[in-house]
Amino acid sequence: AGIATLNEGYINEIKCEGRVDVLEKNLSKTSLRGTIGIGHVRWATHGKPSSVNAHPHSSENVSVVHNGIIENSTILKKLLIKKGHKFKSQTDTEVIVHLITEYLKKNDLKKSILKILKRLHGSFALGIIFKDQPDLIVGARRGSPLAVGYGPNENYLGSDSYALKSMTNKISYLNDGEFCILKKDNVEFFDEKGNKVNKKILELSSKEQNYDKGDYKHFMAKEIEEQPTTIKNCVN
Repeated sequence: AGIATLNEGYINEIKCEGRVDVLEKNLSKTSLRGTIGIGHVRWATHGKPSSVNAHPHSSENVSVVHNGIIENSTILKKLLIKKGHKFKSQTDTEVIVHLITEYLKKNDLKKSILKILKRLHGSFALGIIFKDQPDLIVGARRGSPLAVGYGPNENYLGSDSYALKSMTNKISYLNDGEFCILKKDNVEFFDEKGNKVNKKILELSSKEQNYDKGDYKHFMAKEIEEQPTTIKNCVN
């Protein structure tokens, strides 16, 4: 688990092996300031579970969180190493960090995002912050879900509406191949060719907004225990 924030022109991160409660303990021991940030918990799909392999993955200029699998990460990694990039982790996600860094040398932000989306193969949802862009987060998806939440003078990015419901009931969903540039006062959406996309803002119902795991340890336990009630409701 881990979190990265942008503060006064620097990307700061705290990462650890394990779950969110371990990260919370580590955060309580330090001050991690910033007006934008990204965080993530991910199963160790590449490499062993460790703080080095935990998300976010960062360079001096870019920090990335990622759901999914980059299928051509090995090929891309070899090409990037030939260009002088040095990798710290065993993850496929770090390839994205170096690929963006490489494209930003000769391209603006939007062109760089379009280029990496063409190069990446697989299923993914991304959240990205940039050292020289102190007021925005980029989100992108292919295969894996991604949602945007709208708040008062602040906006959010999450894997789905349930990750955002405690902060807002106003949600938009990215379609496959789309990306967004998210700022505190507006969000712009683009298709895979870079054309602007207009999005509907949906409001979660009170039932959707109040859905949580209650006293259960996790949602799977809740779903198992609630099966009799769910079946009765379907029959009725």
